[in-house]
Amino acid sequence: GDPLAGDGPPPPHDRPEDPMDVTLPTRDGERLDAGHLRGPAGTDLCVVMAHSFAGSRHKDAYRRLAAELHRTAAVVTFDFRGHGRSSGLSTGGEREVHDLAAAVEFARARYPGVAAVGFSMGAACVVRLAAAEPGLLRAAAAVSTPARWQYRGTPRMRLVQGLTSTGPGRAALRLATGTRLSPRPWNPATESPLDAVPRAAPTPLLLVHGARDPYYPLATARALKEAAGPSADLWVEAAAGHAEAGTSTALMRRIAGWLTDSAARRP
Repeated sequence: GDPLAGDGPPPPHDRPEDPMDVTLPTRDGERLDAGHLRGPAGTDLCVVMAHSFAGSRHKDAYRRLAAELHRTAAVVTFDFRGHGRSSGLSTGGEREVHDLAAAVEFARARYPGVAAVGFSMGAACVVRLAAAEPGLLRAAAAVSTPARWQYRGTPRMRLVQGLTSTGPGRAALRLATGTRLSPRPWNPATESPLDAVPRAAPTPLLLVHGARDPYYPLATARALKEAAGPSADLWVEAAAGHAEAGTSTALMRRIAGWLTDSAARRP
């Protein structure tokens, strides 16, 4: 995560209630640690939150944003494969779209409207799922989205790629973050978010990118917006950093409003 943690954690009374814990089965046999926060009375929208690589639904930065989102919608949280108490090994975004699909399926069985918001790796999964199944989501927001896999254009991403591509690096990541990473070579046929995003329409898509993101430059977000066309909005946030830790509570409130309004306009 990015050290620029926005406006920091909220006071204790702003934290969400403990979600109802559930286990989600994926299409390819994993079992995910997840949680369900019922929405305010009268809400018919559920937002699925997808965390970044080495993130977790149990981390403070994620819980801070879930608390804000929960003011206006039901929320489903989950840990990707290889993270936390979920089974399996992380593939860095290759197979994680199945995890997001499982969480969306859970939400769709309980709410008439489902949207999603993802961060970094989770944002890539949101874009890919919206493209693979147009109309599945009533609205989608992608924060700090990578455009292409295996990106090495910044020092931070060169470090990440160096760690994830070697046995000692993966062991260090597991020790430092608890993330269990697959040693299997990356499948070069995996569709990139940049290639997928034109097919996300007609799903309303919000791309959010921090000007202080040390992992992916603004050119990444602008390329995604150009490829997406008029169905996507792009917010460039001057004070934001990367993913959950770089997203302030105020920015999350605006994203929640955009998701709610966009979902309500869908037929």
